Amino acid sequence: MRTRNKPWAKDRLAQYPQYAIASPEECRGKWASIFGNDHPIHIEVGTGKGSFITGMAKAHPDINYIGIELSESVIVTALDRIIEAELPNVKVMNVDANDLEQFFAKSEVERVYLNFSDPWPKTRHEKRRLTFKSFLKIYENILRDNGEIHFKTDNQGLFEYSLTSLSQYGMTLLYVSLDLHKSGYEGNIMTEYEKKFSEKGSRIYRLEAKYNA
Repeated sequence: MRTRNKPWAKDRLAQYPQYAIASPEECRGKWASIFGNDHPIHIEVGTGKGSFITGMAKAHPDINYIGIELSESVIVTALDRIIEAELPNVKVMNVDANDLEQFFAKSEVERVYLNFSDPWPKTRHEKRRLTFKSFLKIYENILRDNGEIHFKTDNQGLFEYSLTSLSQYGMTLLYVSLDLHKSGYEGNIMTEYEKKFSEKGSRIYRLEAKYNA
């Protein structure tokens, strides 16, 4: 579904610099100072409307969260959720995931979340998938040693591709679920897509993997 353009979104983001980071390249290597603490940093690439990241920030106040989203018309909804909840441990950035190394220094991030990413099913679009090897390299370059990727999707093809991609990259799979909502997994925070798909009876796939130092 096409996202409705919100021409006022840029101004809305600019009104809340305490949550929406306008110049993230200036924060590289300085995120502890930005948050005012040395808590672990977790980022969500493709944060959408913010249900997951705000839910995680509420549940884990001792972790700092940063939501990455390319569409300002989408991320402005995440911003509104953060404002309403008054969450000091979450920020959002309207940037491209290809540029993450411009915003984070080596070992500055502890975990990357990839939730319901675009599956890009055509073979010619493989390089756009967020679990393609070039993206895995980007994440590796900003994560600490043994940093982790947590991934969820309703798309079986993308999940199978991601299992292979992460394994071929040399990562260790820590957890794999072929039906998350029937697995007994505790502490799951749902995204907007996850809620919609699960209500329709779709199976949710999930994995956790770590880079080997």
